[in-house]
Amino acid sequence: MVNGAKALVESLRREGVTHMFGYAGATICEAVDAVAASDIDYTLVRTEQNAGHMASGYARISKKPGVCMVTSGPGATNLITGIATAYMDSIPMVAITGQVQSHLLGRDIFQEVDITGAVAPFIKHSYLVKDARELPRIVKEAFHIASTGRQGPVLIDIPSDIQKQEFDPVYPETVDIRGYKPSYKGNVVQIRRVAEAIRQAKQPVICAGGGIFSAGAEKELRTLAESAGIPVVTTMMGLGVLPTDHPLNMGMIGSFGNVCANKALAKSDLLILAGARVANRAILSPSEIGRRMKTIHMDVDPAEIGKNVSTNIPVVGDIKCILSQLLEIPVKVEAGEWIRMLQERRNGERQAELPALKAGVHPGKVMRSLGQHMKADAAVCVDVGQNQIWACKYLPLREGRFLTTGGLGTMGYALPAALGVKAAAKDRQTIVVCGDGSFQMAFNELATLNSQHSDVKIIVMENHVLGLVNEIQKTSYNGPFGVDLSGAPDFGKLAEAYGIAHGRVEKDGEIDGAIQAMLAYDGPYILCCSVDPDTTTGD
Repeated sequence: MVNGAKALVESLRREGVTHMFGYAGATICEAVDAVAASDIDYTLVRTEQNAGHMASGYARISKKPGVCMVTSGPGATNLITGIATAYMDSIPMVAITGQVQSHLLGRDIFQEVDITGAVAPFIKHSYLVKDARELPRIVKEAFHIASTGRQGPVLIDIPSDIQKQEFDPVYPETVDIRGYKPSYKGNVVQIRRVAEAIRQAKQPVICAGGGIFSAGAEKELRTLAESAGIPVVTTMMGLGVLPTDHPLNMGMIGSFGNVCANKALAKSDLLILAGARVANRAILSPSEIGRRMKTIHMDVDPAEIGKNVSTNIPVVGDIKCILSQLLEIPVKVEAGEWIRMLQERRNGERQAELPALKAGVHPGKVMRSLGQHMKADAAVCVDVGQNQIWACKYLPLREGRFLTTGGLGTMGYALPAALGVKAAAKDRQTIVVCGDGSFQMAFNELATLNSQHSDVKIIVMENHVLGLVNEIQKTSYNGPFGVDLSGAPDFGKLAEAYGIAHGRVEKDGEIDGAIQAMLAYDGPYILCCSVDPDTTTGD
């Protein structure tokens, strides 16, 4: 006989869980006690939202669902943004929340909240556990749902009395959920239609999204592009599927994308969407795309196909399986002149000298220097705002990972995500890029960084304003309002308060030396880069 909490932890262990992130509270103490008695590592976060972001970073590097656990009431509601961020970015996660005693549900007692109802619009599935004997099955199902099909978060809400309920557990070996049967292999007829469309195309383009990483299909995507001779553009979430200097990589598309990538998209006669949602930031005029070119959309989620761009050839299934099937049918595009034209434009764009700005450093020069000096397989966690756009446009990638939130666009994501990366891969070089606005949303996690002895390098683009909002207000509204970040702390002194080394860059000529010093330092490091508040994403 064991209680529900111990059965929960044993179920987690059987799913391969070795690390989880959380914040304890009264209604989850029984489960926390069981974790403490187990061999599962535990990271105490400094606010519950960041437990979700850490689990996200962990999942994206470990290739298995991240796990977070918090208490009921405000603990659960604070986690909502972390859950929604994972949902929009299709990140596998199992979130566990404590709940008030089951016989008190619905009475609005202390720290009660209907968390399963609250997360309903942005959760893949949720469970309210009413009998501890169901816990082993529920945990097994939760991990299966989170990690299959279009990946995403699953919530398990467990009342405190259920955690204490004793029973004789039976741990299932398999999962069979009625009505949940994700497609894996693509329809053979549709695969043949895709191959024929590629053969007939003169100026095809592959648009790779974050689904390539979710499926672990980087190798298949690269093989198809190289064997068929098709240039590749990416969405923000697809950055890094090919090295930046790969001859077929034309860059990121969209409103903040590269000119070359957008030109490739505009002039294409066949658009092959691979694991991409086709959101508004990526394709500004979906109706025009559908009118001017044939479109193939390959995605594991049938709801995404045709939602934003009309599709001539839909293929539903796991993108790794689909690309593997397609590679069995030899296809080759005679598009040498098309590719040479794009490469010439791309090389000119990437080699263009960046101007000296009237004050501070050019963020693009910081990103170029970082890409030159960081390790080839570094994980770079990028926050939201102008810093995200500068990183997307200017940071060269080799074999590493580019982690950001392209769906919900949650400020404060990067630092906790980096801590999740470090929990999954302690020896992997991990770098945070953020603005001073997003840094102030998460710098309480510097305490977590210290407690975990995490060697994370943090670059802060410091312009003393909410940069992207400031830019939008200047160009489209009556001018800046509510974006002044005056009153912020001295980040150097803040670093010292946490016992973290730090440096500062004021001029372009100081960038290379500062980046090398940061990366060479043995331990966490904060590098503040002074950026003029008038610097825009177009500079």
